[in-house]
Amino acid sequence: MSYGGDEGAGVGFATAHGRDWPSVRQFNVFLANRLGALMNVVRRFETTDNRIIALSVVDSTDCAIVRLVLSDPERAYETLEQANLPFTESDLLVVMLPDGTQPLVQICKALLGAEISIHYAYPLMAGHAGRSAVALHVEDIETASQHLQQNGFTLLSENDFKDGLAD
Repeated sequence: MSYGGDEGAGVGFATAHGRDWPSVRQFNVFLANRLGALMNVVRRFETTDNRIIALSVVDSTDCAIVRLVLSDPERAYETLEQANLPFTESDLLVVMLPDGTQPLVQICKALLGAEISIHYAYPLMAGHAGRSAVALHVEDIETASQHLQQNGFTLLSENDFKDGLAD
């Protein structure tokens, strides 16, 4: 489920992906709940410079959904497709944690003020400019993005990952 189609054509981010807010693609990989299944997925990126930035596993008795954010989503798409792994893509907001003793409370309050529900969240494994960030899947990504930015939160985009997230 690739977005655009002319990824390398020099088209701006908003045009190429049909949106004008910063977001990050997440890959949702569906796996049988078997020993070594997760290792099989992460090893696909072992010999590349495409880093796993964030990982979340939702486990059930029969299957698991592995949610991945990678430094180069176009190459990640190709890697997962070549491995014949069943996957989908979805958009996330990645929010830098603000200064303060309760940064998640600040983010939740801002989204509550806009009446935006958070479906799920998980931390990134690498920081940006020495700061932590959290990936959010929300019910209305465009409104959430606008509201968070209006309230002074910093959102990361895919370009932030390509340039080296950990500083």
